[in-house]
Amino acid sequence: MASKMISVCASFGGGCEYTSHQSFGCRHYRRRCRIVAPCCGESFWCRHCHNDATSDGKNSHEMERTDVKEVICQRCQNRQSASAQCTACGEVFGSYFCELCNFWDDDGAAKKVFHCDKCKICRIGGRENFFHCDTCGSCYPNEIRNEHTCVENAMHQACPVCLQDLFQSTTQVTILRCGHTIHQECLRGLQQSFAGLQSIRCPLCSVSLYKYEDLWAELDRQVEETPMPKEYANTHIRITCNDCQETSAVKFHILGHKCQRCSSYNTRRE
Repeated sequence: MASKMISVCASFGGGCEYTSHQSFGCRHYRRRCRIVAPCCGESFWCRHCHNDATSDGKNSHEMERTDVKEVICQRCQNRQSASAQCTACGEVFGSYFCELCNFWDDDGAAKKVFHCDKCKICRIGGRENFFHCDTCGSCYPNEIRNEHTCVENAMHQACPVCLQDLFQSTTQVTILRCGHTIHQECLRGLQQSFAGLQSIRCPLCSVSLYKYEDLWAELDRQVEETPMPKEYANTHIRITCNDCQETSAVKFHILGHKCQRCSSYNTRRE
């Protein structure tokens, strides 16, 4: 398994919010056309703007990007079928255009946006830097190609903390060493909310977030330097390791219980 967690921007079309000044576009993307939402007929810079504007009230709904048929040129206001440029004035709507996703982004080259046929969405980071894992159901960085733990449709799940969709997330998604996925910010908040071993476990399966050889060595030292009272000195309990799933009988100690197979202290009492 990987010795570190990997973060990916798993969002459609880039997803990281655009914050610099521009003549056209929104906080999500820089482009020169507004899309006409097929669900309500209103125009928005992007689907995220639409979803934000319609997230409250009884008419709350989300827009399906592949259903977009029309756009409005922001140079001449011509309403036309979705395409790379305006049919009236010739304005190019974005340096990057994907007709499959109905996606425009003037920063596409800088973001290295590419379309993945298997994901059926556009992603950032450069096609050469990613591979598509059919089991996990998503593009992952090449650096974990041979060492990540596959989990069936790992990216097609809701974040275990905020319960929002991960596959088309507009914020960084972290791939844990156990193969489960979670928003990077949600994981950070989770770690800050818990203390001790609970803060270093996957919230779904309790496997350690990292390989903690240094931490286990420090616990070895503390256990050695903290003898238990005589009445507990020969007390044994059964534990199961959250990392390797080995069950064993070990001496009870107030500081923790070490797995006899993999030396992890990420264990639980049976």
